[in-house]
Amino acid sequence: MSKTVDDNASFGANSPFFRIIKEGLDGLVDGEDYYDLLAEDVVFEYVITVPGYPRRVEGRQGIIDLYSDYGDYITLHSTDNLRVHRDPETSVVVLEYEVHGTSAVTGRPYDNRFVSVVTVKDRKVTHWRDYLDPIAVFDAQGWPQDPRSKRRRARRDRHQSSE
Repeated sequence: MSKTVDDNASFGANSPFFRIIKEGLDGLVDGEDYYDLLAEDVVFEYVITVPGYPRRVEGRQGIIDLYSDYGDYITLHSTDNLRVHRDPETSVVVLEYEVHGTSAVTGRPYDNRFVSVVTVKDRKVTHWRDYLDPIAVFDAQGWPQDPRSKRRRARRDRHQSSE
């Protein structure tokens, strides 16, 4: 069993994310938590993502580091609508799924849809290409802020500092 994350962390053994990925890759990969499914030299590509997020991450430890503060931004509650498309000849699995949670920053709901193109070799994930809905992230995190809200906040701050 991996000791990289708490079992209840976003990508731990008891997480909704891990359960849906494990279900989609059932019979193809081995591992006790999400990170255990990954080969040491796995490559992740984020094709449709959000500003500031890397386009490419290499290595299992790189993914662990990238997701280490995930819980500071999003709390996942559930996952659903899994669709699995497998090509045994190329060892590629396409997973379509949805995640549901709450922004830890704003308290807003977070509902996103993903398409993950996963290559498996020797019962480990060797390549992962991810597509998500960036607008769902923006809405949950409150990006971009309404310019009127910024102006109101600036006026309030000026008013408070003059008191």
